[in-house]
Amino acid sequence: MVVTDKVQKCSGGWKKVVKAFGNDILLESGEINRAHLGQIVFSDPSKRWLLNRLLVPHISWGIMWEIAKLWMKGCKVIILDIPLLFEIKMDRWTNPVIVVWVNPETQIQRLMSRDGCSEEQAQSRVSAQLALDWKKSKADIVINSSGSLDTTRQQFREVLRKVSEPLTLKEHLGSRDGLISVVVCTAVGVLLARRNLL
Repeated sequence: MVVTDKVQKCSGGWKKVVKAFGNDILLESGEINRAHLGQIVFSDPSKRWLLNRLLVPHISWGIMWEIAKLWMKGCKVIILDIPLLFEIKMDRWTNPVIVVWVNPETQIQRLMSRDGCSEEQAQSRVSAQLALDWKKSKADIVINSSGSLDTTRQQFREVLRKVSEPLTLKEHLGSRDGLISVVVCTAVGVLLARRNLL
């Protein structure tokens, strides 16, 4: 959602991307042709680096803003879907890190099916990213998506149950409710101390 917002027609991110890559990446509607842009950036590492340099700051701040809004609303669990989580260093802000892993053959087949691309194009996209096996090794929780959609959904429900369990004291102190408790207790302590000193 955040990425899409950042490249919507006439947004700041859209203007930067169009300036850098030209009008050839636009659909007739003026929106960015994401499939065409993907072909460009996944076939040329320097163009991928340029796109990331243009958009990552917008995307990172957009994600942080959305998290802050949800936190202020009192959301207990916030799930982020960030394919480039490790590349943009957002893993340091997430707990736990959950990686949806799939075996390489299935990953290529699914990418070809989803995007209608050739095996070579799919392999190029996969090779341009950090290996899923490496991401898997850095994860706190792994969902194996190599099987059926029902099996993956079942694993997701189990992970959601697990992350919805009561927080440890340390986790609670970092939560919205914990922060409010700390502020209230500190304010009451200061008031009582001032009262006793007078």
